[in-house]
Amino acid sequence: MARASAGAAESEVGVHVRLLSAEAADANEVLAADGFLFVAPENLAGLSGPMKDFFDRCYYPALGLLNGRPYCVMICAGSDGASAVRQVERIATGWRLRAVAAPLIVRTGAQTPEAIAAPKIIGPADLVRCADVGGALAAGLALGVF
Repeated sequence: MARASAGAAESEVGVHVRLLSAEAADANEVLAADGFLFVAPENLAGLSGPMKDFFDRCYYPALGLLNGRPYCVMICAGSDGASAVRQVERIATGWRLRAVAAPLIVRTGAQTPEAIAAPKIIGPADLVRCADVGGALAAGLALGVF
């Protein structure tokens, strides 16, 4: 999902994309960014551990320094995803970020222990939706809309 959106965003003129895992990102990366596309799996009705850890590490160092920057959120979930979206929205509210697109939730339908543990394959139609979000965010940044 993140690669599909980053690929579309990179095709926009004048936009530099940094695709980072939650583990690799730090407060300096957050402070240097003009906008954000948060992409995470939902686990047990909440953000995945690495994404939660990213927000835990970066929240206070960036607090009060990101006001008004645009963001979008994409969640991969077995059947719901709404709780993870709410978590990101609460954090983004604290950072005073501005949502510029509706949250995108990709549901895989994984419900058994085996399906939940298995690698997820995101279908072509959902990858197009992810690319649309990344492209729209990048276009807005490139045009100075956000």
